Formats: sequence, structure tokens, C-alpha cells
Amino acid sequence: MDLCMTIKSVSFLIQTSVGIAGNSFILLSYVAILFGDCKLMPVDIVLSHLAFVNLMILSTRGIPQTMTVFGMHLALDDTSCKIIVYSYRIVRALSVCVTCLLSVVQAIIITPGTRWSIIKIKVTKYLILSLISIWLINIVVCIAAPLFSLVPSGEKPLKFTLDLGFCHVRFPDQLGYIINGFAVSFRDFAFVALMVFASVYIIITLYRHRNQVQNIRRMAGARNAPNESKAAKDVLKLVLLYVIFFGIDNIIWIYTLTVSHVPSIINDMRIFFTSCYASISPILIISSNRKIRNAIKCTLKTQRPAQTEVYVYHIN
Repeated sequence: MDLCMTIKSVSFLIQTSVGIAGNSFILLSYVAILFGDCKLMPVDIVLSHLAFVNLMILSTRGIPQTMTVFGMHLALDDTSCKIIVYSYRIVRALSVCVTCLLSVVQAIIITPGTRWSIIKIKVTKYLILSLISIWLINIVVCIAAPLFSLVPSGEKPLKFTLDLGFCHVRFPDQLGYIINGFAVSFRDFAFVALMVFASVYIIITLYRHRNQVQNIRRMAGARNAPNESKAAKDVLKLVLLYVIFFGIDNIIWIYTLTVSHVPSIINDMRIFFTSCYASISPILIISSNRKIRNAIKCTLKTQRPAQTEVYVYHIN
């Protein structure tokens, strides 16, 4: 194994391992919070959903790609290949949708004024329904993804074929190849635009109220304002992280639309950067979310065994 292949193999292995461990820890932490009778706020619900989506991304793309770069053969047929590609397309779309929802929810929560109180209540009430709707929409929209998926034949990929290593996505012609690419990019750009708009609104709101923090703390029931500001800043970090990797991913993707044969190194780079958000975001969430770090403590307190009485008998 040459140096380039070694670096690629180790990079995918570290990325997949860290991402799966981090997202699994987040999910288990929120499960512990629920079993500990602790309430999940709207942002917590979205973050747990994002962790599940990221875990699915690494399972459907990271694990097969890691096995491929290590030379492990996946015993797949066309049906299995279609299922994996379809599942990946769904969760990849969900990644941008859920991150966008996270920024919008945080923007609504941090909005000052009593006139937004009704909207804040509705956000909590219809949040689960919104997540279900996002799932259903992407399941329908991504239905065309598996139509062109098949296992590699061992020959050199034909024109307008995306070589995933373990699967090929073979488009019939250049028109279908370009239409698919721009359709995916347009969907992603639309959600990213909404995400950035919500994030700019959060920044403006935080800036306007920076000088009013002392007054807010003196108000009754406003003790959580500093916590809301910190949570909003954490969401902004996640959005910035997504936008960075989204930009790199789409620069590579636009390049692939201009050529008929995409070099394998370009495909590997795009797959790696596409999965970076799913791998790095849990580190950011865990390091900044005190509720997740204290989840185990919350569980231990609720499951603390009762003290047993010890009787000492004296023998005369």
C-alpha cells in the first residue's frame, strides 16, 4: 500500500470511527435524559435527530467507503446497491434540512417580545410533525436516486457515471447527469440560504441585546437569557461548519459536472468532505452542550440504589 492509499485509508477510518462514536454518544445521552425524567427542549429534539441523521450518513456512506479503500469486498447485488444509495441520498438531504430547521427554531426561540410567544408555543407543538414531514418529502424526492444504481461490473466506468467504489450511479446521458446534479445543488442551496438567513437574524438579535443583558437578568423569569444566547452561538457554529463543508462539496460537485469521466481521487475527496460535517459536528455539540455532558450524571442520580442497612450482631 503506497503512501497516498495509506493516508486515504486512515483518514476514512478515523472519520467514520469518530463520527459514529460521537453521534452514538449524543443519542445515548438524550435517551438517558428521557429516562431520567428530564425535559427535552425543541433544540434538544432537533439535535438528537441531527445526530441520528449523521449516524445514518456514516453508516450508509462512511462504512462502505472505508471498507472499499481497505480493499474489503462488499457482497452486494444491484438491489442492495440501490437500497444503500437511496438511503444515503435521503439522509444526506435530511442533514441540510435538519440543520436548517435547527437554525430556524433557534432564531424563533431567541426572538424577544411577547408577540412571538404564540409562535414559540407552536414551534414546540408542531416540531415532531415538521420532522416527520421532512422525512416524507425527502423519501419522495429522492426516489429517482436508486434507478441508476448498480454494482460495479469490473470494467472501466462508462461516461456520466459516479464511481462510489462499492456502487456505480450510471446516468443514461449527459443531460440526465447535469439535471440530477443541478437539482440536488438547487435543493441544497435553497436550504442553506434559509439557514444563513436565520443565522444572520440570530447574530443581529444577539448584537442588539448585548447591552441589555444586565437588565434582562433583573427581570423575573429571564434567568435563561444567557443560556439562550449561548445556545444560539452554538447553533451558529454548527451552521458555519456546515456551510464550509457544503461549499467545498459543491465546488467539487460542480467540477464533476464539467467532465464525463471523474477521476477516482476527486470522488474520494468529495465523499470525504461530504461526510466531514457528520463526523465533526458531534464533537462540537458534545463540547458545547452541558446537558449532554451531564446526561450520565442525571441517570446515575435517578438510578442510585437505596442504602442498605447493616446489622451487626454481637456474640456474648
